[in-house]
Parts: sequence; structure tokens; C-alpha cells
Amino acid sequence: MDGGPRVPEQRRPGFPAEGEESGALRFGVLGPVRAWRGEETLTTGSPQQRALLAALLLREGRTATAAELIDALWGEEPPSQALAAVRTYASRLRKVLDPGVLVSESGGYAVRGLAEGALDLARAQDLAAAAEKARSAGDLCHARDLLRRALDLWDGEVLAGVPGPYAQTQRVRLDEWRLQLLETRLDMDLEQGCHAEAVSELTALTAAHPLRERLRELLMLALYRSGRQAEALAVYADTRRLLADELGVDPRPGLQELQRRILQADPGLAEPSAPAEETATTTVRPAQLPATVPDFTGRASFVRELSDVLSAASGETTAGRVMAVSALAGIGGVGKTTLAVHVAHRARAAFPDGQLYVDLQGAGARPAEPETVLGSFLRALGTADSAIPDSLAERAALYRSVLDGRRVLVLLDNARDAAQVRPLLPGTDGCAALVTARVRMVDLAGAHLVDLDVMSPEEALALFTKIVGEERVASEREAALDVVGACGFLPLAIRIAASRLAARRTWTVSVLAAKLADERRRLDELQAGDQAVEATFELGYGQLEPAQARAFRLLGLADGPDISLAAAAAVLDLPAEDTEDLLESLVDTSLLESAAPGRYRFHDLVRLYARACAERDEDPPSERGAALSRLLDFYLATAAGVYAIERPGDRLVDGLEPTEYPGLTFTEGSAALDWLYTEAAPLLACVRQAAESSRLRRAVDLLWAAKDLTESGANSHQYETTARGMCEATRAAGDTLAEGRARTVLTDVLLVSGRIPQAEEESRLAMRLAESVDDAVAVSWVANSLGLICLHQGRHTDSKPFFERAIEGYQALANRPPEATALCNLSRAHLGAGDVTQAVDFARRGLEAHAEFGRTVRLANSHYALGIALNRAGRHTEALGHFSEALTIFTAHRQRLWEGTTNYRIAEVHLAAQRPAQAAQHAEQALALGCIGGDRMQGNVLTLLGRALSGLEQTDRAKACWSKALRLYEQEGAEEASEARALLRPASAA
Repeated sequence: MDGGPRVPEQRRPGFPAEGEESGALRFGVLGPVRAWRGEETLTTGSPQQRALLAALLLREGRTATAAELIDALWGEEPPSQALAAVRTYASRLRKVLDPGVLVSESGGYAVRGLAEGALDLARAQDLAAAAEKARSAGDLCHARDLLRRALDLWDGEVLAGVPGPYAQTQRVRLDEWRLQLLETRLDMDLEQGCHAEAVSELTALTAAHPLRERLRELLMLALYRSGRQAEALAVYADTRRLLADELGVDPRPGLQELQRRILQADPGLAEPSAPAEETATTTVRPAQLPATVPDFTGRASFVRELSDVLSAASGETTAGRVMAVSALAGIGGVGKTTLAVHVAHRARAAFPDGQLYVDLQGAGARPAEPETVLGSFLRALGTADSAIPDSLAERAALYRSVLDGRRVLVLLDNARDAAQVRPLLPGTDGCAALVTARVRMVDLAGAHLVDLDVMSPEEALALFTKIVGEERVASEREAALDVVGACGFLPLAIRIAASRLAARRTWTVSVLAAKLADERRRLDELQAGDQAVEATFELGYGQLEPAQARAFRLLGLADGPDISLAAAAAVLDLPAEDTEDLLESLVDTSLLESAAPGRYRFHDLVRLYARACAERDEDPPSERGAALSRLLDFYLATAAGVYAIERPGDRLVDGLEPTEYPGLTFTEGSAALDWLYTEAAPLLACVRQAAESSRLRRAVDLLWAAKDLTESGANSHQYETTARGMCEATRAAGDTLAEGRARTVLTDVLLVSGRIPQAEEESRLAMRLAESVDDAVAVSWVANSLGLICLHQGRHTDSKPFFERAIEGYQALANRPPEATALCNLSRAHLGAGDVTQAVDFARRGLEAHAEFGRTVRLANSHYALGIALNRAGRHTEALGHFSEALTIFTAHRQRLWEGTTNYRIAEVHLAAQRPAQAAQHAEQALALGCIGGDRMQGNVLTLLGRALSGLEQTDRAKACWSKALRLYEQEGAEEASEARALLRPASAA
């Protein structure tokens, strides 16, 4: 990063230095030559006068003689009055600038006395130097941020419009320096694992600078790390041919070596670390282990055994570093987690890159899904949300790549089975995993298995004594032995009993022993396997105040990994303040955990126990159903409110099932979307829990109101699973209206993912069901979906009646926004049928209707539809304007899949306007973001990308794109496969 000239004590315009007065002079040369005094733009005169100013600014305060300035402005053929002209320019500039800035000296001129960093070039140099220093210190995140800021200082062509040989020389030099900075920043992007994001930018840069081999090398590496090996090799082939044709040379050795390593699938090419958050300044080292208990007792042999296994992973033994897995098995409450956490804390120093922890909820009805856990782990390791893929396989692969070269300990607590655990194992030398579960994982290959039994009587008594105190136990040793015996020597039961006694100074050990001796309440459960844990929890539950006990029972009824304070208030039918007091008191008793501020969760065994208490103690019993009904009402009312904010004017919410309990209200869209995505897991769990109850219709409508969870690309898998479950539940219940709506929702899911045959089957069934019960809302919605299905199938004429029916239905419901959406879809139908004029007209009508409700997501859809019609009409500039507006709105509303789809359409415009470099860049962005339409749309993007690359004479990479597109089309049975084959034939012949 030393390619730029030094200009000390100057700084970029628009970026005042700390402490600088607002009226200081500032100058810009990384674009047009400009000057400011504070925020006032100064007149810099004619092109030759600006050339003089630029020459003086770039001389770093040194004096330039008159002869040097004449040569800089005119070269070898100056005008006859050149010296007089220089003096005139200097005089005019002196009047504009502050006194003493432009000085005459030794027959020449100099610019002196500027504030630090008054020139944008100086600011860029300072940032580049700081970036190099940060990189040398290993702080890549900060280095990348500094380089981005430096590059942002460029504002078009350097010294734009400035004549003269000196300006041209400086222009070439500074352009070269900018490219060097770009290459350095992109190199750091790849070091941080941001390869998918880099492909788009590198594609554009290689098109603009086709002979720059370093850019080609970075593009090959980015493509390879993105799983696009064929394209990476094609880039090399294109480069080799171009260099031979243009320069008559071979690629440099570094590029040849990279090709060889890609061909051999060299493991060393895997990304060295995870993508870090943009604002991070240090390497992320998670420290997620729960606190170890200060009174850990016994288990000495197990501690030694597990520590020996971990030392093998850390490289402390002569055997060297390996990846170690230890699986602890035993009944609930036996102390698996306590032991694992204690051992993990002892081994922390051996794993300096961090420790990860998760409760896999294996004993509950809804075990944690591995893809969800991997998403959490990747974020904890510094991976940006945008870089986390959707599928389990891709997340597991990225997770292993992120851990490669690190020494991290992973504690997987409360696993259900080996299948749940396998994707979560690091898989690399130097890392280790501790797993706890109720089952013995004999099918977990390579795991060191540990069967954890109850404590010995001596260990149990020692634990009890540590908690209660030596003095109290010593005088009643036999009673103490009776207590731990009644607890079945189960650590969790012993801890609860001892803590209760320690908190009550008036009790004796004998009093507690007598309570536990009551077989009707204790001994039978304590001696009956998992029931022993229930009996132990009863000790704590029996001490709760009535309001606490009610809260404990009712909150345990709700499914989901955790619950927010607002949702808990709905379950309990209490104000939020009272609810928080109750929940915090339960946290103090260890019967509830605080997952995060304002969020709470049960340990899975405690939840089961709480439900048993609800079945046994809740009076009247109907309160159990009422509590879950209030929770469903809360989610439905809030989700409907979010839907209304995101789609103002849309009256779908008027047709949803009524609610009695209110939800949250939001004043702006960002907070509303935050709630929806944060509550996704418990919300979907609430829907599933209502599958076999009188709450069925509200549950389906909740799923419908929360449709952004799938349309945005977030939580798509869980949403689809829930939708399918509701289809089956409504069918089994014989609820035609609910089933019609459930299948309407599932149709949307399938359309978004591009599974058109399945979507058609579901939509036709949904239509029959909706028509049979005269559900006008669903009929209109499904009619629109059927029209979209026809469009996907190329049946444009067939789609028109469906869209027209949808429009009529929405008009009857006075539902203007979806009517406008259907108008835009009808535009697509006319476009497919070749009627471009009608297509533009319908899209414009849809846009005008949506515009009545502000810059909503659906307004973006209208801009998108009009852009497609205008592009087909050859009005590329207008089309690009509408697509750009759509992209801005989709981004603001976090509609990632629509962002990708719009980038694809922008690429179409650029290609039609014969701008292949821009087309390739936007097509790459579409691939990185994903698109509405699943694999088939990905094939379309790859086909377009191939055409753009072909236009850039990158024929081998184009062929790689078309080959991949062909595979996707063939998998989908898509008719576009014939187009891909046709494109490949001439490429193959060439």
C-alpha cells in the first residue's frame, strides 16, 4: 500500500480533522480539482488554472519553478505568453484562497500552511498507511474498514478535466494506486472468508482491466471458495488465451500455480477464517461456557479421564494434536452438564480461540435443529448474517472451514442422538467437543464414551456438606446420609435439597430428611429413573408463592426454545411489569433461565415437570387451554400488525380470525421486522402446537400473516415444515376453510422456492377448498398464485383469466394493494404474449395504485414489474430507474430474495444495452443473495451471467456457467435446458 505519493499534513474535503475549525480550506484531486472553505465551494477557474492548482497541491508544499509549471501545463509546446499566463492564474488563485496559502518564492510558487489532511489524497494515504499497520498487527477487520474509507475518497476520474502532461502522468499513477488498494482490500476480503461477496466486484474489475493478472487470481480463488471450481478454472483458460492473443505471453507463475492447486483441490486453498462483522476490530473469540459451580465435588476419575482426552486435542501430549470428541451419557439430573462445564473451564487455556456452548434440548418435544445451532455458532465466530447459507450441509461445511486452524472447544449439551450432533462437530485437529446426552452414543464414530452414574455416598455427602455447611451436617451425619439417599445420590436433587436447607436457618437436617421420607411425595419418584428429577423439582416448586407457581405451570405449557416477556405476559394475562417480577423471581429459584434481557427459557426437564404440575394443579383445568389461546392471540395480533405496517392498505388482516387478546403495536417497520424475525422460532412453535386443538384456524392465519418469514428467505425451512404440518392437521380435523388457507400458504412457499409442479398441485386443491366454503380472501389469493404458476410454465395466455379473477375478487373486497399486485402480474402475462404496450400500461396502473400507500414492499414489486415491461420495450434507461428504486425498497425491508431477483433484472437491462461488465456484476450479486424461484431462477441467472462473460470474451467461464445452468434445468425438468444446450454447442465447437 505504498504506491501513493505522500502529501503531509493535508486531508480530504468533506472530512474535517478533529478540532479543525469549520472554515478551513480543503482541496480535492481524487476527482475534479475542487476547493472549499468550510462548506462553501470556491471557484477554481479555467482548466489551465485548475491544472496549476493541482500541480502545486501535488508537490507536497515544495516550490515549483515557473519553468516546471509551464512544462506541467503545456509540455514541449507552450504558448508564447505561457509565463504571463502562469502569473495570471496564480494571481487569480491567490484572491480565492486564504492569505499566505499561495506564496511566491524564488521565481516560482508553492502552496503552504494547509491544515492537516486538507487534501483528499493525503487523507487516503493516511488511511492506507493505517490499514497496512492494522493488517500487520493481525487486525484484518479494522484494516478492511480503513481501506474502504480510503477508496471511498475517489470521486470519479482523478484530476478530471485537467489538461497537461503532468496531470496525465499523475492520473495514471493515482489510478494504478487505487487498483493496488482495491487488490489489497479484496485480498483481505478473501482472508476473512468473504469470497461470495467478492465474486461480483472481481467480475466487474476483471472486465474493466482484463490484462491485470492479480485481479484474475483473486477471482479464481473467490470462485473456488464459493464452490464454483469449474468457473475458477475457466477464468484461467480465458486469461491464458487473452494473454497469448494480446501480449504473446503465458500467465505468470503465481496464476499457473493457483490453477494447479485448484485442479488438485488443495485443502490449503480453503478460506482461512470466517467472515467477520464489518464493525469488528478484533478476532472474535467466543466465551460461551456457562459459569462453573464453585462447590463442584467429586467425579475425580471422570475429570482426569476427560481432561486427558482434551489434552490430546490441544497438543499437550506426545501423540500430537487431534480432534477429540467425548460423549457423556446418563439419566437426567445426574450431573452431566455440571461435569462437562467444570472440565471445559479447566481446559480453557488449551483452547485459546474460544469456547462454544449450546443446549440442544434433546429431552424435549422440539430438539434444537442443527442448522439453527450452526447459524448461532457461525455468528458467534464472527460470520456476518449475509454470509450464512441456508442449508444444513452448507452451514456445516462453512462451520468446519471457519474452525480450520483454530483451537476451539465446543460443548454440546443435552443432545438427543448422534444424528443431531454430527453436523456440529468441528472435524479439525486442535478442536474438541464435549457432548452430553441421555443416550449412549455408540454410533458417534470416534467418540470417547463416558457413562456417568450417580454419585457415590461419600461424594454425595461431601456435596451436601459443602452447600449446607460443615457445622450443621456434622451434628446430624446420619440424617444427612438419609437426605442424600432419599435423593438417590442424584446431584441435581442433592443440590436443590441442600440449597433449600441452607436458605432456612431454623430447619435442621432431620427436618429435611423427614420431608423427603414421605413416600407419597418423594421416595417413589426419586428411585424411578427420570421420575427422580421430577421429585427433586417438587422441592423447589412447593416453596413458590401462588402467583409464582401459576406462572411456572402456565409458562411451561408453551412450546418453543424460549419466550419473550411480552408473550409470557399474554400467557399469564398480566401486565408486563408484574410478569417480569414473577419471571425474575423464578430465575432466582433456578426454575427458569434468563436467556437474554427480556427473554426466558426452561431447561427441558423443568418444562416437562412444569407441564405435569399444570395437569395436576391448574384449577380450573380449562385455564391451560385459555393460556395457550392467549399466547396464540398475542402472536396473531402482533403478526397482523407487522403485516399491516409492511403492507399498508392491504386488507388481508381484516379477513383473519378475530383475536381477543391484544398484541404489540409498532410505529415503524424496522422494529416490526425485528420482532418478527426474533420471534420466528417461538411463533412457528405456537402454530404447530395448535395443530390439534380448537385454535386451528387462528394458527393457520398466524402462519399466513407471518409470510415474510419465507418470502424474505429467513426461516424458510421451518416455515415450510410448519405449513405442511398445518395442511395435514386441518385435513384431519375436517376444517375445509382452514385447510384451504393452509394450502394457500404452502403454495406461496413452493412458488418462492421455484417448485412449480408442487405449487400447482397445492394451489388447485386450495382453490377447490376455498370455493367450497366461499372464502373470498383465499379465492382471490389462490387465483393470483395460479396465474403466477402459468407464467412460470410459459402459459401466458392461460394466466390472464386467473389474474383477472384475482383483480375482480380484490375489487369486491375493496383490497387495493393486492389488486395492484395482480395488475402488475397481468402486465407480465401480456408481456409474455407479446403485447408490450399493454404490459407497460398494466404495470404503470399497478404502480400508481401502490404509490397511494407509500414506499412499501409491494410498491417495489410494481417498480420491478414496470421495469421488466420497459426493458422489453427497449426503454433501458427508464427500466433501470425502476429496478433501482425497487432494489432500494427491497433492501430497506430486508427482502433478500427479492434483492437478488432485482439484481438479476438489472443485469438483464445492462446486457440488453450491451454493457456486459455491469451485467456480470449484478448477476453475481443475484447469485450471492439468492432469488425468488429457487434452482430454476438460479439457472436463469447463470445463463445470463454466461452471456455477459461471453460478451467480455471470457468464453471458458461462460461455458462453465451454462454447464451449471444446464444441470439445474435438467434437475427441474425446465424447458430452458434447450437454450443452455444451444449456448454450449458453439462454445464446445470453438
